[in-house]
Amino acid sequence: MNKAYTFALRIIRLYKYLHSEKKEYVLSKQLLKSGTAIGALIKEAEHAQSKADFLSKINIALKEANESEYWLELLRDSNYLSPMECQSILTEVSEIIKLLASIVKTTKQNLNRI
Repeated sequence: MNKAYTFALRIIRLYKYLHSEKKEYVLSKQLLKSGTAIGALIKEAEHAQSKADFLSKINIALKEANESEYWLELLRDSNYLSPMECQSILTEVSEIIKLLASIVKTTKQNLNRI
């Protein structure tokens, strides 16, 4: 999923900015971990050993996306990021969450048909 890769690159740039300009080390590190894990899990899912393994990896990617959204909201609400700085990346993670949730739902339906 190209969206997850692009999102990860934005997260890396945001981490560098928060680290060097805002001297914020804890929240940004959490965001870096969860934000870059999404794409890695999707990549792993592409070569899953079974449909159940695929579902598990995509479900974990969904959890990481939700966690990333949490850290972004926390950074915004604690004034490390302005609402304007945060809006487009929050929109992006929201789209990723919707896509992953749809994949999880469809995969579960397909597994139940077997």
